[in-house]
Amino acid sequence: MRRTLITLMSIFALCGCGHSVSTEQTPANDPTTCITEEERAARIAIDFSRDSSYIVDYLKEFYPQLTQEQVSAWEATNALENMMIDGQKRYFRSAARNLFRIDKDARAVYEAKYPTVRESDDAYMDAYLPKVIETVRTSGENLVLPETFIVTYGLTVKADAVPAGETVRAWMPYPREDQNSIKDVQLLEASESDYVISSDNVEHKSIYMEKPAVEGEPTVFTYKFKFTCYNEWYDIHPEDVKPYDTQSELYKTYTAERSQHIVFTDRIKAITDSLVAGQTNPYLKVRAIYKWIVDTFPWASAREYSTIENIPMYVIENRHGDCGQVGLLLVTMCRYAGVPARWQSGWMLHHDAVNMHDWSEIYYEGIGWVPTDVSFGRGRQKGIDSDDVYNFYASGLDAFRMIGNTDFGGAFEPAKQFIRSETVDFQRGEVEWKGGNLYFNQWSGWIDDIEYE
Repeated sequence: MRRTLITLMSIFALCGCGHSVSTEQTPANDPTTCITEEERAARIAIDFSRDSSYIVDYLKEFYPQLTQEQVSAWEATNALENMMIDGQKRYFRSAARNLFRIDKDARAVYEAKYPTVRESDDAYMDAYLPKVIETVRTSGENLVLPETFIVTYGLTVKADAVPAGETVRAWMPYPREDQNSIKDVQLLEASESDYVISSDNVEHKSIYMEKPAVEGEPTVFTYKFKFTCYNEWYDIHPEDVKPYDTQSELYKTYTAERSQHIVFTDRIKAITDSLVAGQTNPYLKVRAIYKWIVDTFPWASAREYSTIENIPMYVIENRHGDCGQVGLLLVTMCRYAGVPARWQSGWMLHHDAVNMHDWSEIYYEGIGWVPTDVSFGRGRQKGIDSDDVYNFYASGLDAFRMIGNTDFGGAFEPAKQFIRSETVDFQRGEVEWKGGNLYFNQWSGWIDDIEYE
């Protein structure tokens, strides 16, 4: 089945497949993730682009008799996200819509006006997941029912963002080949004959291209690739999990804090302690943390991660989070609870829901690394009859994924020279020239076409 999703640009005539070039591994924890306060402030100003008049006009559609007292009350609970910038109150660009996702009473008002319609992809997956579960149990295999995708991705730098003749350097997401669930990765086409496909030794898998800017014209990079991904699910019982070797390198690495987003703050400690009190089994600890996050934090459109000093604490303090934000909260709480956990991300490629997406992996001794998608757990329908289906994403991941990243804030091949646009994740791309980094307001990138085989 073929489908065009979002057209970013006219696809330029593509050259041959060229060749991939091996490069040396760059260090983890790339220094280009260390954002200055001046740069952070500039990015916050872009994110907080709404003024009071926009917010009031938006809210009056739902509250015709809107009062300042109502607005102030929402602001006080952080349901209506705002901050003072240069002496003026500015609102997050999605603050008005997010209010109806975050505040329970406001959500009821929104749904009375625009009743929730069950997404077709939700219904599709509710029928799909039981087949995955049954196949795992029948076959005894954890990787089953593969799906194959052909994806075209494009990245467009705005005309004259870079002086004519200067080289534009672009890194774009690419599927990893060191993941159990990903097989048969093939580059089919690329707009540039010379490119670099990074090794899997770096945290962010990419395809790198460069070309000179042309005056008055956008700079466009495109590529097309094919890969297969398997559904991965584990029918875990608490007794299956063995005691950890707490002296192993794996255990020490993945239960440790890591600046700046995996930090065992007093608040994180107190909440985690209350959730896992008296529990010694790692799987049951994770399920308690997973359920609390699913039940507590609604999804809301996210600020750029590079503008947030500590993402898990942002989720707790603001009572909401997108997939990567709640994923980092899960990782942090699991690590504090003595359960190894790490980040994973890429794209979700479901038939009617294609987007950037983040999730996690949990390590259970005697089983291995198990994918865990707390954000998709949050999206399950409570009317589902099967507990296995409802809890599928506590110990599994469907096959509609492109896995590109095995950690956050990692390294690139070839190395980036200037501070990154996304200091945590890597799902849209990164662009720079010799004069510096190009931020997201200077270019766009997204899946242009996808085929399901």
